[in-house]
Amino acid sequence: MNESLGRNPMLPLDIYIPDGEAHVFGDTLYVYGSRDMHGDTYCSEQYNVVSTKDMRRWTVHDKSLDGQDIHWVDAKKRKIYPVADFDMRNPTPFFRNMLKEMGVPIGLIPKFLRPKTIDIGKYAPNKHTLFAPDCIEKNGKYYLYFCLSDWSEGVAVSDSPVGPFQNPQQMACAGIDPAIFTDDDGKSYYYWGQFRSCGVELNDDMVSFDDTKVVKHLLTEEEHGFHEGSSLRKRNNIYYYVYPCTYREGKPTCLAYATGGSPLGPFVYGGIIIDNAKCDPESWNIHGSIECFHGQWYVFYHRSSNASRYYRRLCVEKIQFAQDGSIPEVKMTSQGAGEPYAPGEIIYGYQACGLHGTIYIGVGEAKGGRLLNISSGDEAVFRYVRSDKCWNEITVSGSGSGTIQIMMNDTVAGEIVIDAKTGQQQVVTSKLLMPAGEYELKLVFTKSDQLEISEIQLS
Repeated sequence: MNESLGRNPMLPLDIYIPDGEAHVFGDTLYVYGSRDMHGDTYCSEQYNVVSTKDMRRWTVHDKSLDGQDIHWVDAKKRKIYPVADFDMRNPTPFFRNMLKEMGVPIGLIPKFLRPKTIDIGKYAPNKHTLFAPDCIEKNGKYYLYFCLSDWSEGVAVSDSPVGPFQNPQQMACAGIDPAIFTDDDGKSYYYWGQFRSCGVELNDDMVSFDDTKVVKHLLTEEEHGFHEGSSLRKRNNIYYYVYPCTYREGKPTCLAYATGGSPLGPFVYGGIIIDNAKCDPESWNIHGSIECFHGQWYVFYHRSSNASRYYRRLCVEKIQFAQDGSIPEVKMTSQGAGEPYAPGEIIYGYQACGLHGTIYIGVGEAKGGRLLNISSGDEAVFRYVRSDKCWNEITVSGSGSGTIQIMMNDTVAGEIVIDAKTGQQQVVTSKLLMPAGEYELKLVFTKSDQLEISEIQLS
């Protein structure tokens, strides 16, 4: 069990779980996500469910599903379904750019999109790779919906919300990022797709559906900025369709929502919930969900690390609903579901919630969790710190040499100079001059020579 005090990221540093779908079963909140285990590709062959009863202590459960156990992947004869809602003659602008990056010439796009030739190459070289899942309970059984790197989709069942999930069956559709939602009347709905999404009511067996009733273009890149990662929730008779959106940064770094009056829409774009563009220099995507637990609504999402699109870590923020049902955008924080950092509490480098420049959070045993690759002019942001008394002192632990300007709510509060031999840790303390209150803490690196930061402490 990992006790995080609610801080971001929520799990141990060596556990990378992105694409978090949060659900409450009984008195426990469970998060279902994929599992980054390699430094050069998304996801892996396994899932691990994580759970909490208080948003402070988290349990990482044993493997819940293994991609090697999906029988149809290696079958010589198998049913191949068309990929959901792809217009082979006219791919969306964002998809065209992705294909260029993957080295697919524009003239070969129609061939690439034929169901029998689908292969996302370097992004998932292992055909047993499991992408983002979702889970729902019905009649005492837990149904885990998943997809693989060949874009086939399936469902496996367990008596427990943490698995193991067994007896996988292939769904009669193809795409990525399945989502499942059960309405108040007991009817369940299935969603999937990239660039343009599909939805359909499931039959009582939770596997089959009438393919003539599939609703296409529920959300689209053109109308909603939809990229992938469907997620459905309901609040006060409003249906919230949460998804990664391409409206900022030219990539799907923000989690947006659309609202509708029924599970199958139509849906109208609502706004951005959170944007993770500044979590890492190479931040590429976001995928998450919203969920209410103990009366508080949260947004679950992930952040990249190690100057890569991978090594994505599970994070959470509190959200609120306006009177009209809209969701005001929230910033990434270091405190997460917990309270602001108190005087004397250690703030670790990996808890930075905003990075500007070449700086990034390291991974691995040697430098895991440190702020690395710091250049002059870089910034690291920590939200938030709070004290009932004046802030008098800051202590920074690091190696290398450099000068750090300490900013609190964009006001200069002090300065730290570190001058240590490479690889040696030095602890430096400096005075602060700030009144009591709650602040955003920002480290501005005005000089840097192989500077690395591991811990910060304010008092």
